[in-house]
Amino acid sequence: MTDSAERNDPAQPRGIRLLHDPHLNKGTAFTEPERDALGLRGLLPPRVLSMKEQLARVLANFRLKSSDLDRYVDLIALQDRNETLFYRLLLDNVETMLPVVYTPTVGEACKKFGHIFRRPRGLYISLHDRGRITELLGNWPERHVSIIVVTDGERILGLGDLGTYGMGIPIGKLALYTTCAGIHPRACLPITLDVGTNNEELRSDPLYTGILDPRVRGPEYHEFLEQFVQAVQQRFPDAVLQFEDFATQNALDLLRRYRDRVCCFNDDIQGTAAVALASLLAVNRITGATLSDQCLLFHGAGSAATGIADLIAEHMTSEGLSLEDARRRIWFVDSKGLVVRAREDLAPHKRRYAHDHEPVRDLRAIVEDIRPTALVGVSGQAREFTEQVVRAMAAINPRPIIFALSNPTSKAECTAEEAYRWTEGRAIFASGSPFEPVEFAGHVLTPAQANNAYVFPGVGLGVVTSRARFVTDAMFAAAAETLAGEASDEVLARGCLLPPFHRIREVSLQIAIAVAEVAFGSGLARIDRPDDLRAHIQRSMYWPDY
Repeated sequence: MTDSAERNDPAQPRGIRLLHDPHLNKGTAFTEPERDALGLRGLLPPRVLSMKEQLARVLANFRLKSSDLDRYVDLIALQDRNETLFYRLLLDNVETMLPVVYTPTVGEACKKFGHIFRRPRGLYISLHDRGRITELLGNWPERHVSIIVVTDGERILGLGDLGTYGMGIPIGKLALYTTCAGIHPRACLPITLDVGTNNEELRSDPLYTGILDPRVRGPEYHEFLEQFVQAVQQRFPDAVLQFEDFATQNALDLLRRYRDRVCCFNDDIQGTAAVALASLLAVNRITGATLSDQCLLFHGAGSAATGIADLIAEHMTSEGLSLEDARRRIWFVDSKGLVVRAREDLAPHKRRYAHDHEPVRDLRAIVEDIRPTALVGVSGQAREFTEQVVRAMAAINPRPIIFALSNPTSKAECTAEEAYRWTEGRAIFASGSPFEPVEFAGHVLTPAQANNAYVFPGVGLGVVTSRARFVTDAMFAAAAETLAGEASDEVLARGCLLPPFHRIREVSLQIAIAVAEVAFGSGLARIDRPDDLRAHIQRSMYWPDY
C-alpha cells in the first residue's frame, strides 16, 4: 500500500472517501503505513487498534443497548460503516447475534423499518419502474452478484403485508449467507419489489417508504415479475434468485413458473421443508422409528406446509411407500378446519392432502381423531397449541413431536416450556425462533431451533460453487439428510435435534458439498467436478479479517 502507483491509483478510495466505504473501511485498525499511503493521517485517532480490540468495543456497546431493536439498529450501523468488522462480530458471537440480526428481532425491525431507516441498502423496484428494470439493476455498483434475495413484502414472517418495510428480510437473509456460508458480501443483492400494499396502517404512516397504491394482482402482477426475472437474467446471469416471503399462491405460482427456467428457489417452501425434514430424521435417531412410521398433522396449509409435506412424502417413497400412501400419512388443518375431500373450497395445493373424513374444526378433536405422531405449526397463528391440544398429543404418543415453527417468537404456536410441561418432559420440540433451555424434573432440555438458517446458506453455497443451472428438490433432500446427521448423540440426548449454531460454518460447508454432489451427479453443474470438492468450496468462502 506504500507503492507510489497504488498511492496514485484513481480507483483506490483515499482519505475520507475510504473511511466512508464500508467494504474497505477498517477504522482505527488502519496501520501507520496505510494511514500515510491512503491519506488517512489526522482523520483517525492516533492509536492503532487491532480487530480484537475493536470487537471488544463494539460488543460492549452492543450489550449496553436496552432493547433488541436498539441492538438491531446498532448492528446495521456497524454494517454500514465497517462490513468486515460487522461479519467478524457475527461469526465470533453467532448464537448471540443471529436472533438480533434475523428472527425474531428482524420482525420488529420490519414493522418499524421506515422509522429506523438510516442508509439505503439493496434495490427497490416498483411498478413505476416497468420497462426499465434492467436499467435499475445496472445502478447496483457490483457487477458480479452470486445471490439475490427478493421479496414483495406481502407475507413477512407471520406478520403479514409490510410492503417495502419487508426489505429487512432480504437484508437479514443475505447477512446469514455471508455469516453462515461465507458468500462474499459484495456478491449479495437484496431486492424489494414494490407492487403496493393493502396494509391501511402503512398507507396512513407518514414515514412509509413505498408507493401508496393497493397491491396489484393477476396478469399485471405476473407481467411485472416476468420483467424482473428477465432483467435479472440479463444483468446477473450467474446469480441464484431466492424468492422470500411472498403470499402463498404467488409463492407457489412463481416457483412453478421459474424453477425450470432460471436458477431459483423459494426458501419458505423448500428451505423450510428441508429443515423440517432434517428435524424429523433426527427424531428418528432418538426414537428408532422411520419416517414412514410417522403420521403428520399440519396446523396451517400455506406454502410452508405444502413444501414440507411434499418433501417428506417424496422421502417416504425412498423408504418403500408409494407417493399416494405417503400423502395419506399427512393431514392439513386450515382456517376452516380439517382439510377433507368433501370440501369444495380447497385451493389446488391442498387437494392432494385432502382425505376422506368428516369435517372437524376443533384442533383437539382433530388430534384425537387422526392420532398423529407429529403436530407441525406453520400457520403464523400464535398460541394455537393449547394445553388441551398438547396433552391430547401426549396421551396418544410416548414421545409426542411438537414443532412450533411459526416466526417470529410472538407467533409461535406454543413455547418450549409449555410443550415440555404439558407432556411431563416427553415432548420432542422444535421451533422456528429460539427458546431458552428448560429445566424439568432435574433435567435440562434444549429445544431445537428448526430455522431455515441451517439450510439455505449451505444450499446457496453449493449451487454457486458448482455453478448449477437449476436448484432442485433433490438438493434440498440432500441438505436435510446432511443436516440430520450433524447433530451429535450428546446433542440429541439433551432433546435438541440440530447441531449448535456455533458450528454453522462447518454445517453449511457439509451441506454445500452434498448439494454440489447432486449438481455434478445430475449433470446440472456448469463446471467440471474438482478433484477436491471440499477444498474447492472452502477456497470460495469469505472470511472477515483485515
